[in-house]
Amino acid sequence: MPVTSDDDAPKLTQAAFDGARLRIGGKDVSRAEWQAAVRARVGKQRINIMLDAPVVEHFKAAAGGRGYQTLINEALREAIRGQDVVDAVRQVVREELGRVAV
Repeated sequence: MPVTSDDDAPKLTQAAFDGARLRIGGKDVSRAEWQAAVRARVGKQRINIMLDAPVVEHFKAAAGGRGYQTLINEALREAIRGQDVVDAVRQVVREELGRVAV
């Protein structure tokens, strides 16, 4: 039995992307302007960072079909959330110890 698809969209090629018109608010813009607008919209910032090779390999292996940088970003977010919890607990303990010491 042949496989059929309801998708009538043409197959996208690299040539189609290379020839695309980049527009913001209906106005043609340069690739640099378009990339800056996308970064501002998604709230991410491009950086260069040196990581240990085993760290990068771990995240690449764990990523599967997803981007490994996305997994690194998620791990950093979890570390921040975890540190926030630790800081909150420390503050409560200090307050309680301060009450007992008086």
